[in-house]
Amino acid sequence: MKKVNINQKFSLFTEHWSPKIIGQLNGQDVKLAKIKGAFVWHNHKDEDELFFIIKGTLSIEFKDKTVTLTEGEMLIIPKGIDHKPIAKEEVWVLLFEPSNIKHTGDVRHEFTKDTFEKI
Repeated sequence: MKKVNINQKFSLFTEHWSPKIIGQLNGQDVKLAKIKGAFVWHNHKDEDELFFIIKGTLSIEFKDKTVTLTEGEMLIIPKGIDHKPIAKEEVWVLLFEPSNIKHTGDVRHEFTKDTFEKI
């Protein structure tokens, strides 16, 4: 067991849309990401995804609506649902995802990451 200081971990990186692994449990990665701007439309065919907002405001567009999350709020996106995160200002987010998740689903994009750094 090792205590993790989330704010200290956020201080270790500046890049956007490049999640960092800070822990693992039961086949899931716990990741931190700084995001700003618009991501790419994508889905995760076989995996649910959890977004928990640490700092800022994140809008997630869906085909039929937009959900806005603020600090302390979370959203679980069920597998197979198309979505597009958008952050007008920098947002700090904690993610829970299966370790084998594809960053941008089956979409290849300049934001796509095939591996995730552990910090």
